[in-house]
Amino acid sequence: MVEAEWRTRQATEADVEAVAEVRAVAMRGDLERLGRYDEHRVRQRLRDAWAPGNTLVVEEGGTVVGCVALRQGEDAHWLEHFYLAPRLQGRGIGTALLRDLLETADREGRRVRLNVLQGSAARRLYERHGFTLEEEDAVDVFLVREPRPQYGWFEGESGLRAGGLRSS
Repeated sequence: MVEAEWRTRQATEADVEAVAEVRAVAMRGDLERLGRYDEHRVRQRLRDAWAPGNTLVVEEGGTVVGCVALRQGEDAHWLEHFYLAPRLQGRGIGTALLRDLLETADREGRRVRLNVLQGSAARRLYERHGFTLEEEDAVDVFLVREPRPQYGWFEGESGLRAGGLRSS
């Protein structure tokens, strides 16, 4: 089986509905498990927070299949709206995106914060990349990753910048 190539591009206002749909599908299982799934609210929360200037859209074969946002906070970048269509999860796409974003934060010497739903499998991905528990409540787990120092040839551009075509 030949897998389609995927790429990232800067989000636009026009992407909001496609991304809201990916969010609804990707989060449904975790939200249902927590008794918090609402067909309208899951999409509206994305629409209310949509900031295309902070967001990369993931496309496969010209179709929006995910997104990730990195928002500047006072003392950290906030990793937000990191969703992939379920059929693409587990293929290394999320890992590649996360690695690129964390390399950028490391070069800038910035910590990265995020929150994930209690019991979400995504937490393991974040912990594998150096995120640690900051705090949690009944619904959310807040994680933080301190910047890692850059040494030797890793100090310059990595060549792994988001935006190019990739195969999973």
